Amino acid sequence: MVKTLTYEEKIYNEQVQAQLNHWVRKLLQRPGLLERTSKILQTKINDKVIPKKVNTVITSTVKGLIKSVIFGIDFIPKSSPLYNVSLRERDQLAGKLLSKYKTIAAAEGAGTGAGGFTLAMADFPALIAIKMKFLFELAHIYGFSTEDYRERLFLLYVFQLTFSGQEKRTDLYKLIRDWETNQENWPATKEGYFQQVDWEQFQREYRDAIDFRKTLQLVPGLGIAVGAWANYGLVDDLGTVGMNCYRLRIIGGN
Repeated sequence: MVKTLTYEEKIYNEQVQAQLNHWVRKLLQRPGLLERTSKILQTKINDKVIPKKVNTVITSTVKGLIKSVIFGIDFIPKSSPLYNVSLRERDQLAGKLLSKYKTIAAAEGAGTGAGGFTLAMADFPALIAIKMKFLFELAHIYGFSTEDYRERLFLLYVFQLTFSGQEKRTDLYKLIRDWETNQENWPATKEGYFQQVDWEQFQREYRDAIDFRKTLQLVPGLGIAVGAWANYGLVDDLGTVGMNCYRLRIIGGN
């Protein structure tokens, strides 16, 4: 049974729809000079400053992330998904959740950033775990159960949309926007889906699209100053994309 919205809920949803339209335009716009310049600098740092073993750690971490999200239950929250709750209430709870995880991520980044290069490397898997725990809890706030493996796949695509390059964003956005229709054509089992998707590409894209802020943490002398700032900002970016993706599923998008 579809819940009848109150007048206040309708007004709020209309406001959110306008915000979504603005977010989508910004998400899909061509990269500006600053973004292009940051990408060039990041590539140079990756090639000349960051040791190869760091990229090995990142690749290994992303592989583990994919398998644990699709096949495992480690990230599934103990709390049940929220049902019969207004979008305004969900957004308020999501905002509080995001604030909590930004604080956690910043503290973790400051600690590893202060510990030198070795701990800075260890921050990558720790930060990914923080991001995924946040997304799993966010799903339940918006009323979607992560017991369903397809909902866990949705989180991977949200994750990918947040950290993908501009050339991939349009396709990822359309996949998320039309999620209910798209998932009807997928295999009913997680094993079947896992076999047909190029997850190696997923790994490469995340590794190559790691934010310039995070790359700077690995530069000697900058770790302690950059660690907290980078982690806070990256989780904030994920929170913005995650909340808007769930808003799209609830009220629709263009």
